[in-house]
Amino acid sequence: MEALTLYELNGLVRGTLERTLQAEYWLQAELSEVREAYNGHCYLEFVQKSVNGRDLVAKARGVVWAGTYRLLKPMFERETGRALSPGLKVLVKVGVTFHELYGYSLTVADIDPAYTLGDMARLRREILARLEADGILNDNKELPLPMSANRIAVISSATAAGYGDFCNQLLRNDYRLRFTVRLFPAVMQGEHVESSVLAALDAVMARQDEWDAVVIIRGGGATSDLSGFDTYLLAAACAQFPLPVITGIGHERDDTVIDFVAHTRVKTPTAAAAFLIHHQLEAASRLEAVAREIQQQAKGRMEGERLRVERLSARLSAAALQVRTRGERRLEQMAACLFHAGRQRLSDEHHRLDLYAGRLGRGIPVRMERERFRLQLLQQKCEAADPVLLLKRGYSMTFCGGKLVRKASELKGGEEITTRLAEGEIRSVVQ
Repeated sequence: MEALTLYELNGLVRGTLERTLQAEYWLQAELSEVREAYNGHCYLEFVQKSVNGRDLVAKARGVVWAGTYRLLKPMFERETGRALSPGLKVLVKVGVTFHELYGYSLTVADIDPAYTLGDMARLRREILARLEADGILNDNKELPLPMSANRIAVISSATAAGYGDFCNQLLRNDYRLRFTVRLFPAVMQGEHVESSVLAALDAVMARQDEWDAVVIIRGGGATSDLSGFDTYLLAAACAQFPLPVITGIGHERDDTVIDFVAHTRVKTPTAAAAFLIHHQLEAASRLEAVAREIQQQAKGRMEGERLRVERLSARLSAAALQVRTRGERRLEQMAACLFHAGRQRLSDEHHRLDLYAGRLGRGIPVRMERERFRLQLLQQKCEAADPVLLLKRGYSMTFCGGKLVRKASELKGGEEITTRLAEGEIRSVVQ
């Protein structure tokens, strides 16, 4: 039996495929790999999964040659708002090729964006249905936006032009409204959008008392970069966020899942700034209206109170006049009573003084005689106690050191003492 070389066998396979297959087929498949080469070609891997979505049942390599890829890529992104990426379901027109060296592959000649749009819409519907089933779809919409929403946490790329436009529009508004803005940086395109925005939301939540609202903005850029905002985890985080979430993703005709769950959705970053300014102006207008109403009510109340005070004043004047008249009559009565009582008291006091004068007239001579006798007795006592008289009777006084000696035991031998007599002194030495 004659044996074939591998090249010959692959040639037979190639020839058989070329003779039996059509030139092109429309193929439904899911992309598992997308790789753009430096030469402009795009290499793909198509897969088909089982009904349960976990097992692969088919796989094939694909390629979009550079000339075709230059036409298909912008058309697909423009229509779907997304770039070709793993996980997308696509409907492509392919030609089946078999090369002796490279084997079996599919060459893409065309792609139908409507099929992918339908699948993307289905995924969005599924996410929204899941959020509604979880009971959180409208949670953020039901949060009240504070009347003075001027402390704004912004989630955006620090280098994004949309962030600069937002700040310029908000902080330099024509009405001189004051806002406080802080950026919580996040990646706003590519495969890290979900994780980056979730991390920024966590950072805002850690200091939620410092902010009135959260603004998620992304200005300009390719619509193909919006897929990162169409995830359940990010939508659930925005729906359940404790502060109102305002989205301004930056595309007029494209809606993302987080736009559906946000408190307020606007089209662009500048529109988000305009919304906040308008909200402040409405709040200021309401406050001014309330202030005017309070002023009018206060004015009416003051006028009513003025009239009431005037009426009370008139009543008080009449009452005061009556009180004054009654008081004057009472004072006159009291004055008359006081006059009569004073005269009676004066008469009583005059009589009492007359009694005292009579008593004093009779008692003074007796008291003076009694005191004269007492003074004579005191004089006799003083004369009897005079030391001179005692000395004249033969008594003497002895002094030692200028002090009167009363006891002999007080003296010591050798001390000099002085004895005073009625006439003269005697100096002695104690032995």
